[in-house]
Amino acid sequence: MDLSTSTALVTGANRGLGRALATELLSRGATVYAGARNPDQVDLPGAKPIALDITDPASVAAAAKATGDVTVLINNAGSSTGADLLAADLNDIHLEMDTHYFGTLSVVRAFAPQIAAGGGGAILNILSGLSWFSFPEAGAYCAAKSAQWSLTNTLRLQLADQGIRVAGLHVGYMDTDMARAADAPKSDPADIARIAIDGIAAGAYEILADDAAHQAQAALSGGVSTLYPQLP
Repeated sequence: MDLSTSTALVTGANRGLGRALATELLSRGATVYAGARNPDQVDLPGAKPIALDITDPASVAAAAKATGDVTVLINNAGSSTGADLLAADLNDIHLEMDTHYFGTLSVVRAFAPQIAAGGGGAILNILSGLSWFSFPEAGAYCAAKSAQWSLTNTLRLQLADQGIRVAGLHVGYMDTDMARAADAPKSDPADIARIAIDGIAAGAYEILADDAAHQAQAALSGGVSTLYPQLP
């Protein structure tokens, strides 16, 4: 895919991986809409800030109406409440699902017709190694990412005949605000962004960006005993 002639929308582009993705796209000549709940927080030269709260259907519809020429959609906006499925406030669990699953779905439904009308293009959903592996202390996030992975697989099949390739990026911890409390090795968001955009350009359906993602995928074939050896 020739990104130099593409128009991209990146959600959650005001910081972290989203900002790195927008930066990488701009460096390759793409026109970039930088979506954020508060577009005044977008400080990226060359990008076009646009108001977008993916959990608000009216905001999503307004963003779709304000663009019209998007050919690459990157669903990056996310949340991480640290909610435990059994003990946390249900509102936090709803927020995770509303953001990662329903929010992603809402944006795809709004922009897929636009991409198809432009002759096709690509959608990239930012997933996680935790799409495939769960930690109880972040159970809500893991469940939402697993749902988003399933959503990605379904949309990939449904949109293929419209010329839209739907990809998923799986990645472990990155050096962003969302992972600031994690005591673990972290990737540079700029490196992950480059890998992600390389994947879109190559037409990849699945992009494993680091060792953590590769290890999580490999463990799936071993079943429950491999994934969770602590179980009796």
